[in-house]
Amino acid sequence: MKIGSHVSFSNTGLLNAAREAISYGATSFMVYTGAPQNTRRKPMEEQYVPEGLALMREHGIEEIVVHAPYIINLASPKRDTFRLAVEFLQAEIERTAYMGVRHIVVHPGAYTDKDLAYGIDRIVEGLNEVLSQDGDVLIALETMAGKGTEIGRTFEELARIIDKSAHNDRLRVCFDTCHAHDAGYDLINDFDGVMERFDRIIGLDRLAVLHINDSKHPRGARKDRHAPVGAGHIGFEAINRIVHHQVSQDKPIILETPWIGKDKNKQRPMYEAEIALLSGRARERFGDGFFQDAAAIDGLLKDKDIPDGRAYVLRTWNELQDKAKRAEDRREPMERIYDMVVEAKLFPGMDEERINHRIVGYLAGVHR
Repeated sequence: MKIGSHVSFSNTGLLNAAREAISYGATSFMVYTGAPQNTRRKPMEEQYVPEGLALMREHGIEEIVVHAPYIINLASPKRDTFRLAVEFLQAEIERTAYMGVRHIVVHPGAYTDKDLAYGIDRIVEGLNEVLSQDGDVLIALETMAGKGTEIGRTFEELARIIDKSAHNDRLRVCFDTCHAHDAGYDLINDFDGVMERFDRIIGLDRLAVLHINDSKHPRGARKDRHAPVGAGHIGFEAINRIVHHQVSQDKPIILETPWIGKDKNKQRPMYEAEIALLSGRARERFGDGFFQDAAAIDGLLKDKDIPDGRAYVLRTWNELQDKAKRAEDRREPMERIYDMVVEAKLFPGMDEERINHRIVGYLAGVHR
């Protein structure tokens, strides 16, 4: 299984990204070649690429993915924004090829004050120019939640872009679980049906990358707010089925779940626990005590009349949709469970990250 997290270059570029991903137990990862919020990039010769590739080989990581920054908008009617997107992606293809990486994930774009037809044609125009350069690097258009005027909420929208593109042999799709769920696709009860529809409209041969995220909102909300695996509306069981589904085999599976923690300056991702749980390596990674600790959390919550973690997560998110109740308590499900664990002094001396790892394990059902 090729599973990992998203990471960014820092002072030592690809070497730093590889080190961080390996620290989580990753067997793949997705990288931003700079900050995801801007387009400033250092020359690749300064990004420790040979050293990063050597470390990846040492740890058996063969395939990674590049993600373009969020501000890229190929659908923009503004000339400067559109030109920035085209020229950045042309340069990003060169950076990606320099590392020997095959796929760049790109958000298709938002049409702002125009309409969907205009936005799709604008994206096609941009992709035709970007991909007019020869090369082996492929662009994977990401499925989107449908927030605002963003394009890619439906498989039909992505198919229209692909079908109209002059270089569609170099176009692929990145399937994001939070986005697809928020767009209205039923990943929980009918993932097979969702994939059959994907195959009929786009073609499974174009599915190249999966982004694995839970969602803070119910299906069809079109919000795009990620949650740790098991701590959202999709739930661990559905996500685990997706990760192990035949369509996911041999593809990079990338976690983009949020960093969490009481102190915003010390927040940490749950990647280590999520990767271990989804790959079936939790006992190997954390030992038997991890399972015993999850059982202890289960016992504590049952003493507080919370017999089922999944039901508690959904009830809490539903409460947070109610403005009156949200005003009383804005804490999200994992934070509420964390507070109960700390108040009960269940794991004295254990730091916040390790406690949250065990809560993720509890929500994954390892105590059963």
